[in-house]
Amino acid sequence: MPHQSTMDFSQLRVAYQGVPGAYSQLAAEKAYPNCEAVPCEQFETVFEAVEKRLVDRAVLPIENSLGGSIHRNYDLLLRHRLHIVGEVNVRIRHCLLANHGVKLEDLKRVLSHPQALAQCENRLAKLGLIREAADDTAGSAEYIANHQLKDVGALASATAAKIYGLHVLAEDVQDSPYNITRFMMLARKPIVPMSGRPFKTSIVFTLNEGPGELFKALAVLSLRQINLTKIESRPNRDVKNGSLKCFNYFFYLDFEASMADEAAQNAVKNLEEFASSLRVLGSYPSDVSMT
Repeated sequence: MPHQSTMDFSQLRVAYQGVPGAYSQLAAEKAYPNCEAVPCEQFETVFEAVEKRLVDRAVLPIENSLGGSIHRNYDLLLRHRLHIVGEVNVRIRHCLLANHGVKLEDLKRVLSHPQALAQCENRLAKLGLIREAADDTAGSAEYIANHQLKDVGALASATAAKIYGLHVLAEDVQDSPYNITRFMMLARKPIVPMSGRPFKTSIVFTLNEGPGELFKALAVLSLRQINLTKIESRPNRDVKNGSLKCFNYFFYLDFEASMADEAAQNAVKNLEEFASSLRVLGSYPSDVSMT
């Protein structure tokens, strides 16, 4: 398989959630250089665009190093039948943007996505700015530009500032320099897993109730020296016998192994023996970069 950077993605349409200038667009263009990045309004719209063949791929956030998991996308992974074919890490560098001529002391409020506001909470508090939540970061930049607001700023990327003709009042306003979002790359068909390079596999499963069941599930990896990198639980909303079954969960696992490896194959086969359901979401190359 050729390295990503040497491949031609110019004919590829890649969906992302948000408007131009969103961090998800930056992730799509990092994952598939020179692709046609296609904005979508909602996360679910992105999944549907791939399923309906309106686009070839999708790139969606799955977790942030400060804010944690994006639970909505875990739920959508289960509802739809797309496959994870890769991952891409993007360093999130928030800028405080305003219209030209507006100074820092003129600002009273700042708009952005709730996660972005939380990631910059201390800095914004020191500036005495009132935080207001919006649907996304780049959308906030677009809003203050379109309405020519003079006392409102936006938290967004430097790319968004260029697109919407805004001035960067301050760079890197996040409270921690270690602010990484991991994005998953989705397609209608899985890729063929390989050996000999860093791979990651994502699975989701359910377990019967009983003591030690989750311990047994995790042991199928540890006994084979397979490193678990992520575990996430989400409520099982299946309705059975006319009532909502509570405190029953789907478990999502990421582990460092390729399904081309015998150890990973045996681990999944072992888990299938006692899991009440199991699905491999994808086996794909790891992104070892942090920028």
